[in-house]
Amino acid sequence: MENIIFGIRPIAEAIEAHKQIERIYIKKGADGQLMNDLKDLMARHRLRWQEVPIEKLNRLTRGNHQGVVAQIAAIEYVELTDILERVPEDETPLIVIFDGVTDVRNFGGIARSAECAGAHGLITPLKNSAPVNADAIRSSAGALNNIPVCRVGSIRNTIKTLQTEGFQIVAATEKSNRLLYDADFTKPTAIVMGAEDKGISKEVMKLCDEQLAIPLIGRTESLNVSAAAAIMLFEVVRQRIGD
Repeated sequence: MENIIFGIRPIAEAIEAHKQIERIYIKKGADGQLMNDLKDLMARHRLRWQEVPIEKLNRLTRGNHQGVVAQIAAIEYVELTDILERVPEDETPLIVIFDGVTDVRNFGGIARSAECAGAHGLITPLKNSAPVNADAIRSSAGALNNIPVCRVGSIRNTIKTLQTEGFQIVAATEKSNRLLYDADFTKPTAIVMGAEDKGISKEVMKLCDEQLAIPLIGRTESLNVSAAAAIMLFEVVRQRIGD
């Protein structure tokens, strides 16, 4: 597993150095002064951890982990304001929002399409989302090294912020009677892609300004989320190039 650090002191030093940490695993029942100090440090930095059996820690590393293993983020995350400020003045903002996409290959595939389509950033939730790890980067053909990624605690609050910034929020859903070809993508747009099995959550769907479907002619009920994202993104490109 890539980007692994282990042991109480190395992980504490990484936190104090403001390294971006993807996951922290602590052995179930682990205590003691040093471990409690580490937990206090994680709490102060608002870092969540997961208690796991020691067998999981042993699978992650053969080193002396002292009951704690962490995975450092494979990329440098940015704030939402960073994404918005980096949009060139002569370009119309385009963002992709992930709502429950948990497969790293789908995440990477969407990132690849988004970067190819000239999207300005990706937004993913802290919880219930695929990790941006080496597998995701490989699946993106390196695109995740070139497109900004923002992790947020609340997708709903982020959508509301984007709406105040003049974005239309577009939900990709096969349940809509309105087709993506009927939408106007020449204005600032954020496209929401939902979970592989359940799609976009009801709470997020209610906030979306548009619910758009991709027309399907065959018998299969829906597209893979990565394929659907590519079609949505390049309809945006088609409209903007022809504008």
